[in-house]
Formats: sequence, structure tokens, C-alpha cells
Amino acid sequence: MKQHLVERELTAEGPRRRAGATGPSRHRRVTVNIAESPLSWLHAHGHIDERLFDAGERLRADYERAQLGPNVTMRWDPVRIKGSGDQGLSVTERVIAARTRFHGALAQAGRGLEDILWRVVCAGESLPVAEKALEWPARSGKLVLKLALDRVADYYRIT
Repeated sequence: MKQHLVERELTAEGPRRRAGATGPSRHRRVTVNIAESPLSWLHAHGHIDERLFDAGERLRADYERAQLGPNVTMRWDPVRIKGSGDQGLSVTERVIAARTRFHGALAQAGRGLEDILWRVVCAGESLPVAEKALEWPARSGKLVLKLALDRVADYYRIT
């Protein structure tokens, strides 16, 4: 896959997605490959708009916060992700809240659409690999993914 490198401001939570000031900055900057996930590749090449990309990123963030991914070894430290709406909650309560949001978003997408969402957004599979695994016709995944992301954007109230 071809790299698509851009410079982003480095914050405590990671690289800032939207560029702030275009002039010289006092903050550290980092070069990011925005083509590293299938969702960001689709967004970088104009196949999905900002609303759908934001919905996918919110779903992926909830997946990560809910700690639903497979564990290779024992986790010794809790996941600490700074975000809004989590103030005053314990680590366990944050995980439960993220899990509830994640499952709610998948339910909003509906049967048949949750598979492509999980494969592309959460598992990081490319569209051709996901289409093949789901035994779908070639080049049908992008349309189905757009429909699913639109429903997820409605769930997260992204305008």
C-alpha cells in the first residue's frame, strides 16, 4: 500500500487529526501515514466524507476503550484515554460505557451491516479482504460500508 504522509501536531492523546494553525508551532509535530488504516485510506482518497470518517473513528475509539480486542498477554495497566464525558468514572465504568456505546452503534447499523463495520473499522481489514471473507461480490463493500457508517453517524449524532 502506498504511503500518504502528512504532518500533525502531537498532543498528549496522540497526533491531532485536524491541523490548527498553519504557521510555525511551538508544539512537537509528527509525520503520520493517513493511509495506514482502511478507513483513513478511503477518507484520504475521497471515497468517504468527513462525517462518515468521524463516525468510523468514534466507533473504533469505543471499540478500543471497551477493550474488546483480543489479548495476547495479560494487561497490567488499564487503558487510559482522555476523552469527554468520562470525568468522574472509574476505569471499569468507562469500559462498560464504551461497550454500551459500541454495541448500540452496531445495533443502529443493523443486521448484515455490522459485519463490514467490524472488519474494516475495528479489525483493520481492507475492503477486498472483507468482501472475500463475507463472500460478497467485488467492489460492493464500499457502498455497504457507507450505508453502515451513515447509520453509525446518526447514532453518534454527527452532523
